[in-house]
Amino acid sequence: MTPLLLVGAALLALAVLATIAGVALLWPARTKRAEPPQTRLDAAVPEWQFAEFHSTRILASPERVEAAIDAVTAGEIRGFRLLTWIRNPRWPGSRQKPSILAPPADRPILAVATSAGFIELSRVPGEIVVGTLVIAPTGKVPQPPPAPGVEAFAALTAPGYAKAAMNFHWQEDGRGRMRLSTTTRIVATSPGARRRFAAYWRLIYPGSAFLRRTWLAAIRRRAEAAEHLSR
Repeated sequence: MTPLLLVGAALLALAVLATIAGVALLWPARTKRAEPPQTRLDAAVPEWQFAEFHSTRILASPERVEAAIDAVTAGEIRGFRLLTWIRNPRWPGSRQKPSILAPPADRPILAVATSAGFIELSRVPGEIVVGTLVIAPTGKVPQPPPAPGVEAFAALTAPGYAKAAMNFHWQEDGRGRMRLSTTTRIVATSPGARRRFAAYWRLIYPGSAFLRRTWLAAIRRRAEAAEHLSR
């Protein structure tokens, strides 16, 4: 094959890949529902178009699992600060308010999130739920939900929003361990908001999934270390 034909074939391949990527980004997301609702996350986001789920097993008591969820820092979560820096570049010495995308290395990450953009929607034995608004109608800046509580969060259905909620859910697995999971759900309240978020979600999902898994791993390490020291 001549160099000219090789260049043409390469350009054609790139065009095909770009077309596939564009179609994937714009592919419509179907709405799913929690039927019947079983968790507080189900009450906060009973239907959604985008979601991810990850879990791990931990050899520790429920109390130490919950304490580890509250205490684990961004510095303990492998890749957290690097990947959030890629999404939100910040230079050494620059001043930026701590947030989930600009977390201090030594501050509990859940406290950082709930002090900047997220609110705690529910905390019951075995589950913590936090939520935020990620897309607002044109001309408005996304703000924290207007009121705490899963019912108020679910009741926000005005067009133009995308709401995100994440939980940590833990329970005994019957084999002497705790099964800890985290589920993230996003629901868009209008077709336009759904299209806007779909492109963003499909770009960030690989990094988001990686961080959820390493977050769970950091919680597991902290909880099991505390369990070991108590013996």
